Amino acid sequence: MFSLIKEEDFKDSFSQISTPAYVVEEEALRRNGEILKSIIEETGCKILLAQKAFSNYDFYPLLSQYISGTEASGLYEARLGAEEMPGKEVHVFCGAYSEGEFTELLKYADHIVFNSPAQLKKFGKAAKEAKKSIGLRINPECSTQEGHDIYDPCAPGSRLGTTRQVWEEEMTKEWIEELDGLHFHTLCEQDADALEITWKAVEEKFADVLPKMKWINLGGGHHITRPDYHKELLKKILMEIKEKWKLQIYLEPGEAVALNAGYLVCRVLDIVKNKEEEIAILDTSAACHMPDVIEMPYTPPLYGAAGVGEKEYTYRLGGPTCLSGDQIGIYSFSHKLQEKDILLFGDMAIYTTCKNNTFNGMPLPAVWKRDMEKRMVKLKEFGYEDFKMRLGSKSR
Repeated sequence: MFSLIKEEDFKDSFSQISTPAYVVEEEALRRNGEILKSIIEETGCKILLAQKAFSNYDFYPLLSQYISGTEASGLYEARLGAEEMPGKEVHVFCGAYSEGEFTELLKYADHIVFNSPAQLKKFGKAAKEAKKSIGLRINPECSTQEGHDIYDPCAPGSRLGTTRQVWEEEMTKEWIEELDGLHFHTLCEQDADALEITWKAVEEKFADVLPKMKWINLGGGHHITRPDYHKELLKKILMEIKEKWKLQIYLEPGEAVALNAGYLVCRVLDIVKNKEEEIAILDTSAACHMPDVIEMPYTPPLYGAAGVGEKEYTYRLGGPTCLSGDQIGIYSFSHKLQEKDILLFGDMAIYTTCKNNTFNGMPLPAVWKRDMEKRMVKLKEFGYEDFKMRLGSKSR
């Protein structure tokens, strides 16, 4: 994930920008795009960008060279995809649509997926009259995740997707005939073997429905661009589905599109001590600038650092906010950290810029592009007005 970064980059590129800042690597996006495009060409599937993970639309013209369109979680993302990736497909799934937004949504979406039979019956005819392709999200009740219950749509009590029991109780012949496709999304940062297990569960529960459909959306969570991902198994699964069921297949990864394509550059503000532990306070915040570090939780990769005790000097890294749990992780270094040292966190293009916040009045990091010639280009800078105007109407 740091394969494009060399030691001299800290002086030539990163030391020249104000921190904290996100940097998106154009070369890495292109590399991911080429992998996804090869899957599309070899299997005939279509791959969509799940914008919930990466919605930096300055890069949409680049990505549109490789993928089939965008996946949205609601009205605003659907509009963004339609406006910034014109000519490409716009798909949308939402846990529930409101009447006010649905009419406007019809202006932007090509495919609309409903979460329940009730929502299908409420909005399906309007979508069909607007010549939209419509689908229903199903819940195959097959969990393949471990340790990430918050991201498991098949967990007990899940509100996402229609189980076979609910299908039997609420889906009439009329509405089954209206459906164009089925959608499921059960994976999270997983390999093709998890998809294989899930697909067997889908076939077992919905084999009688699949022949009536035109398309199947296998959702996201596919880590296709990860170096050790089993691409050949994925292609085998896709070709078997295509040949057996004669369906157009969609995948909608978010992470795979921008995996390992971004960094978060920050600086050390202070070093404090608690008993024998040294703690570095940074000018970036896990809670504000990389919330998945706390929500997932996980310890993000850090350039030049190692795990606890692997190198001579160990530090706990945290943000400057008042939240005691605003901690990024514990790392070891070959040198002592000092005020103003630059640190570079990896895999920060996904679930960062689209999820960050201004808790404690923390400034939002600027967004930069590192282009194919390794030049730094500022795309977006934020200031006090961005913080202030989120919650009020008065400008200065």
